[in-house]
Amino acid sequence: MTLFSLPILRTTLLAAGLLAGAAPAIVTPALAVDTLQTRDAPDLTAVRAKIKADDFKGAVVDLNAMIDKGVQHADVYNLLGFSLRKSGDTKTAQTFYKKALEFDPDHKGALEYQGELFVQIGEMDKARDNEAKLAKLCPKGCEQLDDLKKVIAQATTKTN
Repeated sequence: MTLFSLPILRTTLLAAGLLAGAAPAIVTPALAVDTLQTRDAPDLTAVRAKIKADDFKGAVVDLNAMIDKGVQHADVYNLLGFSLRKSGDTKTAQTFYKKALEFDPDHKGALEYQGELFVQIGEMDKARDNEAKLAKLCPKGCEQLDDLKKVIAQATTKTN
């Protein structure tokens, strides 16, 4: 007794393009679940509009739906962290900033927002670490570095 019957084997070989006279098969690569498929960000226009309108809960719903559909991108995780933080869920926000930085360790937005979270929860040393990372990424300065510096300076002023 064989594992495959002849018709099944023939069909399998035809589909794979291994049988003489068969058209070449279209092969698609298998991707691991956590493989970053593209460096290009998905369309986040609607999410950004909700964030701008302070509809953070709506943004969380949309971003989670994207993740549920298999979208994996640092911008998605960063904006989810931001929206969660602005909704008051700092613990879950930390998870998503970390995930964004796992995908892209040099993600300026995630470094800024994570740094702001660190200030918010009183972890000033970690906030300053993010500031130092941004300073290395932006030797001539950048918006993310400037914004984080302001938040750190305001927190430092309040505690002195």
